[in-house]
Amino acid sequence: MTVAAIAALLYGVLALAGGWMGYQQAGSKVSLISGTLTGILLLLASLGLWQGQGWGLWLGIAVTVLLLITFVVRLIKTRKVMPAGLMVTAGIVTLIVLLTGVA
Repeated sequence: MTVAAIAALLYGVLALAGGWMGYQQAGSKVSLISGTLTGILLLLASLGLWQGQGWGLWLGIAVTVLLLITFVVRLIKTRKVMPAGLMVTAGIVTLIVLLTGVA
């Protein structure tokens, strides 16, 4: 498994866990749905990267950028490290790994 596939996998698991925690703590159905959707898409991207498929890279980049934009806006509004700061930091690392094409 490549480093890029592992990065997408870990970020996907983090998105899934964050969506579930948002639902558990705040009763946020939006967190549950968006966390599940983006988490599954990142897991699919990881699978594509693992198989050497070009779509896996593009899917991973697109979902990571979408999450980064979302959580940067949320971080600016709330100034809370959890969960926005964590997701921004993990997203930046994931995006760097994906863009550098670490194999």
